Amino acid sequence: MEVKQTGIEGLVEIIPSVYHDNRGWFYEFYKEDTFSKAGIHYKFLQENRSFSKKGVVRGLHMQLPPYAQAKLVTALSGKVLDVVVDLRKGSQTFAQVYYCLLEAEKCNMLMVPEGFAHGFAALEDSVFFYKCSNVYNKESENGIRWNDPQLNINWQVENPNISDKDQVLPTLEELLRNSVISR
Repeated sequence: MEVKQTGIEGLVEIIPSVYHDNRGWFYEFYKEDTFSKAGIHYKFLQENRSFSKKGVVRGLHMQLPPYAQAKLVTALSGKVLDVVVDLRKGSQTFAQVYYCLLEAEKCNMLMVPEGFAHGFAALEDSVFFYKCSNVYNKESENGIRWNDPQLNINWQVENPNISDKDQVLPTLEELLRNSVISR
């Protein structure tokens, strides 16, 4: 397993060792002691899986404390552009956007710490999977509008398919103004 640093503290790309033979392939998606040795210490309480057609953009989603979630994310099939925004109070990379291409064929993953807004664009029909360090709580749900002009995210999708809920999320400026999050 290779753990690739992203330049944002705690945010790492994980590239597992994949073993191929004439029958197919095998890899360990998650093994607690292997992750722990790599400095990744999370207990996962919930797993989610979604299917997105090519052109769908989901996010940017987050949960506020006390239900904030770290997420281990991957594409089980297809290819997605994973996008995260650092919203951790006091972080030197606050409001920095990070992109990671998650490809089922590559089996790579992104470990997203608590305090990040997260979303992805389906560049192909894709099955997306993520392990969460906390359970979903509707009252703690929040996020940032996918097309926030301050963040200027390039989703790499023409005419994105966006849910009604994601269309009306606040901008980062609105979140800061309403004291939902702080620098």
